[in-house]
Amino acid sequence: MQQGTENNAALERSALIVATLTSFMGPFMISSVNVALPAIQVELQMNAVQLSWIATAYLLAMAIGLVPAGKIADIHGRKKVFATGLGVYTLGTGLAIFADSATMLIGLRAFQGLGAAMFVTTGMAIITSIFPPNKRGKVIGLYVAAVYIGLSVGPFAGGFLTHYLGWRSIFLVMLPLGLFTLLLTLYYLKGEWVGEPGQKLDVVGCLLYASAILALVYGATRLPSTLGILLLLSGFILISVFIRHQLTARFPVFDIQLFTDNKTFAYSSIAALLNYSATFAVTFLLSLYLQYLKGMSPQTAGTVLMAQPIVMAVLSPITGKLSDRIEPRLLATAGMSLTVVGVILFSTLQPDTASYLIVANLILLGTGFALFSSPNMNAIMGAVEKRHYGLASGTVATMRLLGQMFSMAMATIVLTLIVGRQAIVPENYDLFLRSIHTVFTLCALLCLAGVYFSWFRGALLSSSVPNGK
Repeated sequence: MQQGTENNAALERSALIVATLTSFMGPFMISSVNVALPAIQVELQMNAVQLSWIATAYLLAMAIGLVPAGKIADIHGRKKVFATGLGVYTLGTGLAIFADSATMLIGLRAFQGLGAAMFVTTGMAIITSIFPPNKRGKVIGLYVAAVYIGLSVGPFAGGFLTHYLGWRSIFLVMLPLGLFTLLLTLYYLKGEWVGEPGQKLDVVGCLLYASAILALVYGATRLPSTLGILLLLSGFILISVFIRHQLTARFPVFDIQLFTDNKTFAYSSIAALLNYSATFAVTFLLSLYLQYLKGMSPQTAGTVLMAQPIVMAVLSPITGKLSDRIEPRLLATAGMSLTVVGVILFSTLQPDTASYLIVANLILLGTGFALFSSPNMNAIMGAVEKRHYGLASGTVATMRLLGQMFSMAMATIVLTLIVGRQAIVPENYDLFLRSIHTVFTLCALLCLAGVYFSWFRGALLSSSVPNGK
């Protein structure tokens, strides 16, 4: 009995370590590489469009791979897909060190994104499979905290490494971390977790899904151009075709009944989409505001903006643990409500707004995000049966990514309509400030809708779906 308990504890510890390491790696790489873009542009002689594809290629590949990877993991084994994704990601990281052209680097970023999709969608599924319901919220909180730590440390570490060792050192530093995590997975994460053995992969469904996501995500990056609008329309049409196909497919890649018959899962997923749609552009706009209107250096602005993810990293494990005992919808709705208040306050920014008030509001937003994220993810994973853990994990990651892309698209459209296709200079600071007010007002409306879905999702702890049993 004692031996079994020790084995369970060792398995839980191994799963938590590898899952949190991978949840740190992705955000750290994204945020650190973004800081290195000017240096990459100079060395590889890239134009602005090529430079934007360094980030876009990664996000596109990840978005396309999330749901199919989750389904493959449910059929063939979550550890297999997790380890394969780590191998793909680490290989792409190692090869990127030697990238000598824009095409090669962009291709390798897409390769990394595909690997990230495989371990992101299975990492959460694995820890949900291993940890009992009464521990799950705490573990998910630690997992989410690792994401925020990656976002916090990435810009500083990326700037430091790029300045002293060059941009390739970012990939060089990540290579041993990827190898170390892969070895831990192969040798210490014992066992395998399969949700739906015997099913076959719906290849047609995967192609429809990939085409729809490609059109939506790439279309969002091209807004408000005619091409962007046409791509978005095509994406919505393909999504409707995908849904119709899934309703008749023998082995659907996505179980539509999770949305039609499981209110807790559906409303929690929609709340996540609205939360990320309403908040992801906050850092982007504030960074510009602090540097242009407040006259801060990039380093000082970055230091101010760190207040939010630091609070999120500290509080997420606490709120996750609380969601094991307190109904997740209560915590998540409180968090979304705080976010509404914070975003409304930012919609009143003026050039003379005191810096300490900005930091205080970032702390408020960070608290709101922490209250929402971990409990909401606990609600999503706890609302489905074990066989759907991979699919549920892929769904929430897709909602996060689509929300982030929508948030940036909304900010881009507003800036284009109000400021126009011109540089932000003192002569148009008033137009830029009006853009900020408009975007944050729209974000507040999205958050209010999110409060509705978060509150009316239904109870989890007393749900008839017993936490994935």
